[in-house]
Amino acid sequence: MDLRQRLATATDARRDQLVGLSHAVHGDAEIGFEEHRSSRRVAEALANGGFDVQHGVAGLDTAVVARAGSGPLRIGICAEYDALPGIGHACGHNVIASAAVGAGLALAEVADDLGIEVVVLGTPAEEGGGGKILMMEGGAFDGLNAAMMVHPAPFEAAQMTCLAVQHFEVRYRGRSAHASAYPQLGINAADALTVAQVGIGLLRQHIRPTDRIHGIVTDGGDAPNIVPERTAGTWYVRSRSLTELADLYPRVQRCFEAGAVATGATVSFDEPGPAYSEFLADEELCRLYTTEAEAIGRTFPAPGADDTALAGSTDMANVSLAMPSIHPMLGIDARGAVNHQPEFTAACVAPSADRAVRDGALAMARTVVAITEEPARDRLLARAYEAPTAR
Repeated sequence: MDLRQRLATATDARRDQLVGLSHAVHGDAEIGFEEHRSSRRVAEALANGGFDVQHGVAGLDTAVVARAGSGPLRIGICAEYDALPGIGHACGHNVIASAAVGAGLALAEVADDLGIEVVVLGTPAEEGGGGKILMMEGGAFDGLNAAMMVHPAPFEAAQMTCLAVQHFEVRYRGRSAHASAYPQLGINAADALTVAQVGIGLLRQHIRPTDRIHGIVTDGGDAPNIVPERTAGTWYVRSRSLTELADLYPRVQRCFEAGAVATGATVSFDEPGPAYSEFLADEELCRLYTTEAEAIGRTFPAPGADDTALAGSTDMANVSLAMPSIHPMLGIDARGAVNHQPEFTAACVAPSADRAVRDGALAMARTVVAITEEPARDRLLARAYEAPTAR
């Protein structure tokens, strides 16, 4: 039996286990850095499959690094398992986690034949906390020659269109007063945020078509008859690259500063996590993945099709600047829904999502086999030790 067939047999034998893991993570949705049960499920599944598992790495309680095999070529497969506040797994991280576990378990059975070490990384807080970036800074990705993951979407794609992003929180402090009897004594922090949002609306006329600015108000005061002494919001600023983001982000901050100047409130900013970069997808790995995914029945849109319009952001992009990486999109039948909608949450435990768990695991595992074949192996080893700017 050849290696690819062995991978298919191993993956299909665990299909019920992998789907069960996907459904368990989905039904027990935990937000970023709080994925204690989800990360434990992933760690236990890998430990039961013979992996050497570390739980709580890089100073993160819900980060996992699991290793199997001892070859000179080290391939990382990333699992995500954080949910979105309010709408659960509307980005399908349950599918991502299960597919990563499935790929890892299958590859562990052939790691010695391939001459690889397979490393499954359970990465917390992709939805804003930058878990992969923090894990890289903590050494969890050290020594890897390449990294990959798959992500459910309403369409199939070899790589997600990706924007750099800075997440930040803004807070205003004013002074409370009776809104009717003594309004002149108050400093309205909510007005400051209103001024800022007007400024951002006007700024949108003069930014690049690829830039994005969006946010929510998280605190708007306590009661209509009290002048709000505080207000707060969470905002995202996105651009095509970290360079363009560095130009846009201060302009957005000045809109918030204008609100403080106009009302007399004070303003402060907080960045809860590091900036996410643009994605430097490895062309050869994308090609290998596409070939292997098509061989098991996945279908990709024709070149130039508009199905790849999704332009989100991911901390996997920062990994791509450090080593050859890919982030393919797994199409599921979402019945018209898109990521971050409650209908997509439901779709992520539907039959097509269960199929995506199996297919994503097998496609990644087969891609690793393709990586080990000459001359791809030598080219990957050569690229892995180049500086990111040289790639």
